[in-house]
Amino acid sequence: MIKKVLTIAGSDSSGGAGIQADIKTITCHKMYAMSAITALTAQNTTGVYGVQEATPEFVGQQIDCIFNDIRPDAVKIGMVSSSKIIKVIVEKLKKYNAESIVVDPVMVATSGSPLLEKEAMSTLINELLPMGTVITPNIPEAEILCGFKINEQDDMLRAAKKIATSIKGGVLIKGGHFSNTADDLLYIDGKEVWYKQEKIYNENTHGTGCTLSSAIACNLADGYSIEDSIRNAKSYITGALKAGLNLGKGSGPLEHNYNIKIK
Repeated sequence: MIKKVLTIAGSDSSGGAGIQADIKTITCHKMYAMSAITALTAQNTTGVYGVQEATPEFVGQQIDCIFNDIRPDAVKIGMVSSSKIIKVIVEKLKKYNAESIVVDPVMVATSGSPLLEKEAMSTLINELLPMGTVITPNIPEAEILCGFKINEQDDMLRAAKKIATSIKGGVLIKGGHFSNTADDLLYIDGKEVWYKQEKIYNENTHGTGCTLSSAIACNLADGYSIEDSIRNAKSYITGALKAGLNLGKGSGPLEHNYNIKIK
């Protein structure tokens, strides 16, 4: 039986991030992708130029249709820009007792454009993040969640410990924003796990967070542990970055299908 993964996120019209990146990632893991779209965005590699939110009721209706017909083995949550949408997602995931939930707390796009309304921040932190099997903030997002600057790896650990006080699942802080390393830290059940990673000097990083979180969800759906799911997902995204796709005038997308051989 093929594994099924649901992504709840915003649409990226340029195809590099959001729902489109998630579907590409899930498909490249040979799994069946489903989506509940929270917002349409007009964006490309240079920035986000417009956002049209779905109504909370319609987001809920999409989730109902999915769980009542093709139950997902894992759920990835990305861009959720308003408090009302977040509340509906939480309500539905609880109703259907969803499992293997990966929450990517998307607050700012790679281009620097804000993607989360200020009033939604507390709802995200207090209601959605605690539902995550694992959450995947990058350095700037982790700084918002912990309340202090992260300048080195000791700060990452301190931040992860603080964030974990309100999160039952794992906290994965991504270190890619550091200039000389890309080491990530998973803090789970009072234990720290470091993923040592070479720095890949590729300016085209549009959608890396979406892609990693989706890949983690795929591995969880396949029955891997959280630690191994992250390790496998990092291997996938490393390959997608090293493939060196170069599209667009700004920070371009990854080559999600780098591991598909064309006969």
